[in-house]
Amino acid sequence: MKRALKIVGVVIVLVIVVLIALPFLINVNAFRPRIESDLSKALGREVKVGNLSLSILSGNVAAENLSIADDPAFSKAPFIQAKALKVGVEMMPLIFSKQVHVTNLTLDQPQISLIKNSSGKWNFSSLGKNAHAPGAQQTSPEAPPAKAPEAARKPAQAPSSGPKAGEPLEQNLSVAKLNVTDGRVSVGDANSSAKPRVYDKVNVTVTNFSMDSQFPFTLTCNLPGGGDLKLDGTAGPIDPDDAAASPVQAKLKINQLNLAASGFVEPSSGIAGITNVDATLQSNGHIAKSSGTVNADKLKLSPKGSPAARPVQIKYATDFNLDKQTGLLTQGDVALGQALAHLTGAYDVHGPKPILNMKLDAPNMSVNELQAMLPALGVVLPQGSSLQGGTLSTALSINGPADNPVITGPLKLADTKLAGFDLGSKLSAVSALSGAKTGNDTSIKNLSTDARVGPEGISTNNVNLNIPALGTVTGSGNISPAGALNYHLTANVAGSAVSGLSQLAGMSGNGASIPFFVQGTTSNPQFVPDVKGIVGSQLSNQLGNQLKGRLPQSNNPGANQAIDALSGLFGKKKKKQ
Repeated sequence: MKRALKIVGVVIVLVIVVLIALPFLINVNAFRPRIESDLSKALGREVKVGNLSLSILSGNVAAENLSIADDPAFSKAPFIQAKALKVGVEMMPLIFSKQVHVTNLTLDQPQISLIKNSSGKWNFSSLGKNAHAPGAQQTSPEAPPAKAPEAARKPAQAPSSGPKAGEPLEQNLSVAKLNVTDGRVSVGDANSSAKPRVYDKVNVTVTNFSMDSQFPFTLTCNLPGGGDLKLDGTAGPIDPDDAAASPVQAKLKINQLNLAASGFVEPSSGIAGITNVDATLQSNGHIAKSSGTVNADKLKLSPKGSPAARPVQIKYATDFNLDKQTGLLTQGDVALGQALAHLTGAYDVHGPKPILNMKLDAPNMSVNELQAMLPALGVVLPQGSSLQGGTLSTALSINGPADNPVITGPLKLADTKLAGFDLGSKLSAVSALSGAKTGNDTSIKNLSTDARVGPEGISTNNVNLNIPALGTVTGSGNISPAGALNYHLTANVAGSAVSGLSQLAGMSGNGASIPFFVQGTTSNPQFVPDVKGIVGSQLSNQLGNQLKGRLPQSNNPGANQAIDALSGLFGKKKKKQ
């Protein structure tokens, strides 16, 4: 019994000695030229690996450094650089046959550079494209022969006629498990001065990877400016002509994306906020479809705006043409509480800036819900005031660069009030309107206008405002980007609101038309009388009535000339009948 125990002990010691000695007996660096050659052929790019080491117990071959060249049309710098590459191998074939059977690959702390050119092509599109092209890099003559992975390690859905022993690796590169740990990916545009977006803590897990079959994957990373992303689904087979056109089906989750710091929007647009996304992606390599829900908090949509007081939810669906870099938003339901708007249309991202051609349809939106969104849009109401009650309806066209589009269309406001704003007291500066009494809140029956929002500011034409306590106000004007007002309006007032200069001017007690200006700023509007308009209009009316009674217009053209000359002195000419 003791003799048997001694024999077992000797065997154990011998095994330990062998395990310790094997890494020194097997020169794994002899496999490096073959590994570099096979990977270079498979990827169509020059691949370099550093010093190799072997761990018998873990079954890993480790390389100190790895670099994969970029497409020369994009950059001379490496496409991928990794601190370490760990290759899991089957030990028995390695020890007894000196053949490498790869079971897993792990890239540790890789630095990956993704670049897109003006036509929408990526620098990784050509990966594997030249693997079988004439003149492709050949296997190094001094490299020992390698055996491709066995069929048992091939991924699900791989072709049943798997690689045969001795078959070159590049014809069917397959790995049971592929990992990327703690990577850093930069994404930018070719020939652009803009800083690339950087994604940290990139981790990727791929199982049953094969170039010519579908394989599952999971990707997680930290987003530029804050937040994180998870993409979970399947990809492949890898398109041999354009790796970027390979099919993908996945679920996307984005948490706490900071829009302003992300680099996804132009800083000049003023767009900011924290968003969460829950969506699905499906691409056949040419058309990508995506749908899901975006929740945005503290949203800001204007350089002059401030964060919205409540969250916004968007349910969307879009089709994107990967070849043309154009898309169609088929669903864009924007909800602010109970207020709902519908955004649809086309977009084009192939140029330096995204171009929009869209429509926003928003019928009968609750003003109370919209009130919280006004600051985000840069809309400034008179100081201390707010809109309460009623509805807003609009149908807007949105065209031009996404960071500074031109927005046009009608606006209609109904049955609301501007609480905290006494229009009557403001109008007292216009003597002819000093009799108007609106109270501390200004009730608005209807307001309609044709609006245009562009780089030069906001212009509103065909303004028609119905204020029960005053009458009807018509005219047009504009608001500068800084908020300065420049409006010329006419109040068609009811008889009870007419006093002061209107009576002195001989206006009818049943009503009158009083022209005036609105100046100042949106937060502090100033109402200024149009003296020329008031005097000229009333003088023209009175003279016209008197002269026309004595000198009929049809027989006395001089009467019309006299009326025009006198009224012209006050800046307003009487139109010929």
